[in-house]
Amino acid sequence: MTALPPDKHHYSGRGGHVFALWKDAAATDPNISPTVLTQLAKTYGAPVDPVDVFAYVAALLAHPAYVERFRDDLIQPGLRVPLTADAALFAEAAKLGREVIWLHTFGDRFAGGHPAGAPRVATNPPTVPKGGAIPSTPDGFPDSLDYDAAARRLKVGTGHIDNVAPEVWAYEVSGKNVLRQWFSYRRKDRERPLIGDKRKPSPLGDLQPEHWLPEYTSELINVLNVLTLLVELEPKQADLLKRVIDGPLIPASRLGGGVR
Repeated sequence: MTALPPDKHHYSGRGGHVFALWKDAAATDPNISPTVLTQLAKTYGAPVDPVDVFAYVAALLAHPAYVERFRDDLIQPGLRVPLTADAALFAEAAKLGREVIWLHTFGDRFAGGHPAGAPRVATNPPTVPKGGAIPSTPDGFPDSLDYDAAARRLKVGTGHIDNVAPEVWAYEVSGKNVLRQWFSYRRKDRERPLIGDKRKPSPLGDLQPEHWLPEYTSELINVLNVLTLLVELEPKQADLLKRVIDGPLIPASRLGGGVR
């Protein structure tokens, strides 16, 4: 989930493949079939906020337990969303999903009830300790990213960040390690091998900073906080998914199409 207009740099270079929450800039025309909203309202006995539908999907799908449970089905493209027929369970999922989206958007969406700014871990957050500062000199420009599991330490060149969980270091999205991917666009050597008969990269790509920028460290701390909090939510999401699947579901035949 993102609060930004996705371009080709988003996700895996397929920025145009998105499901928008709204179809208009004023956020008045939801990108969900009216048939779906009508059926959900009939099932739950009350009108359903389109935002809650998207939050529900985030709660059920955006965690490893969903992938593990439906791995064989996911070989064929297309996400299947089990829709609960339990109004209370839907409301619980929508609330949890708003938390997931708040984290995915780095606090830009659904921030109500949270402190202003980027999400932060309350206890033992990722921290640059004394002596761990990432050098901002050309000679100290980091070109390696590694992890010390025993010390729970992320090593960035000769600098380091403490209180990084192994699950955060290993966090992946569709097989891509998030931290390594993030670092690959900010390290000293950003050259990428050409695969196949592709057009040579633009010379503009050669215009890079000559040293590690302070905002890189700030961004990395934000990413580590978000990943830590997402990992903490995963058991709740897994439990929710199990309860939805084990409970009464709305048959797909009643919906007639979801996202427009």
